[in-house]
Amino acid sequence: MVAIDETWIRDFEPELLSQSRGKVSPRPKKFKRAQSNVKQITIFAYDCKGVIMTDRVPSGTTITAAYYRQFLQKLRRKMQANRPDLLENDVLILHDNARPNLGKDVRELLDGYSWEVLPHPPYSPDMSPPDFDLFPKLKINMRGVRFCTLEDLSASVTRRVRQLNCSRDLTGIMDLPKRWDAVIRQKGDYIEGL
Repeated sequence: MVAIDETWIRDFEPELLSQSRGKVSPRPKKFKRAQSNVKQITIFAYDCKGVIMTDRVPSGTTITAAYYRQFLQKLRRKMQANRPDLLENDVLILHDNARPNLGKDVRELLDGYSWEVLPHPPYSPDMSPPDFDLFPKLKINMRGVRFCTLEDLSASVTRRVRQLNCSRDLTGIMDLPKRWDAVIRQKGDYIEGL
């Protein structure tokens, strides 16, 4: 299974409450966050062995069906070059129901590759491995750090992806059956601590 999703990587991610506990400094005042030019949407594809490919979407570019199709073509080439074992079996794709992912050209490409797309209910981050596994682990070390340039931000993401791939900390794909079973047992109701 290959899970694919995108996220914004920004110049500053505030620390989580759990990260700031134990610090003796006074609580920071809340303020409205100003828009930043140092941000980038990045598409990630990963499986049980780690991140297979990232794609930093150029500033001002929208992810369309054509763009996503090109991403999938690059992903397949990357898998052929670096992970041919993935292509020996049937490839299962788990991506969200975003309009570009459902376009006719994308569906035809996936059919041509004989890649099966797993159904993904809308608004279900608890059932999306990138949302509950990859993105929090990717961003945890970046929280509380301010990046001045897009190059610094990209370099930090690259370093963190390498660390995650070496550490084998990405377990979301392996945890997915357990999560799906829990959601089915609860009939889709909220499950605390899932």
